[in-house]
Amino acid sequence: MGYAEMQDLPEGSGQRESAAAKATWRRWVPLAVLVAASISALCILWYQGGVSFETIKQNSAWLHGQVNKAPLLSGICLFGLYTVVTALSLPIATLVTVFAGYFFGILVASLWVIGGATLGSVIVFLAARGVLHDVLMARAAPWLKRMEKGFQEDALSYLLVLRLLPIFPFWLVNLVPALLGVKLWIYVLATALGIIPGVVVYAALGNGLGTVIAQGGEPDFAIILDPAVLLPLVGLAVFALLPVAWKRWQRRRRADA
Repeated sequence: MGYAEMQDLPEGSGQRESAAAKATWRRWVPLAVLVAASISALCILWYQGGVSFETIKQNSAWLHGQVNKAPLLSGICLFGLYTVVTALSLPIATLVTVFAGYFFGILVASLWVIGGATLGSVIVFLAARGVLHDVLMARAAPWLKRMEKGFQEDALSYLLVLRLLPIFPFWLVNLVPALLGVKLWIYVLATALGIIPGVVVYAALGNGLGTVIAQGGEPDFAIILDPAVLLPLVGLAVFALLPVAWKRWQRRRRADA
């Protein structure tokens, strides 16, 4: 660009572009911090050999004592732990849920876990929503933009299905709504409702852990894939899709009229 062309630029355009670039980079900061923290936590877990069933079992008497001594404080600690585990996408959520059921009982454990998991998911959603959605849509093909519109129209139903069925990783389901521009309140509602069945199943598994430990066994963490558990979840997912099917049937009916 020559000197004369530079003279023709609107006054202050350089400053505006610089400010816009800085604002864009600032939007990446929360997601970058979250990713860095997640990688660091995973490295620490790997270095220490992870968190195993045996490790928690060995400390179960002490943990039981802490829960009995200060149930509210212990519950808040569980809530905070689960928020961190979810926000950093650490692969110990199932184990934590099972032991939460063991130490707190099904109902109390489920409430703390659902609250922590929802908050942790919201942290991921908010960190990723702005930058990832903008980057994706800037390079998106027309079909992807149509998919975004369709997903937004029935976001609650689709998100409930993604939360109910243990098909996709939890961290991926946290990111998809951020990529597709889902509203925050819909995301929170779908997350809180959709994870209830799975949390209750694992908390119930933990509630009977005393007998398993006494017999020298280990809990079956794949219980969610048992037909007796999975089929009701599939039924709930189908029920969640009924409003979508109804809308489409109504549209076709009006189009044919």
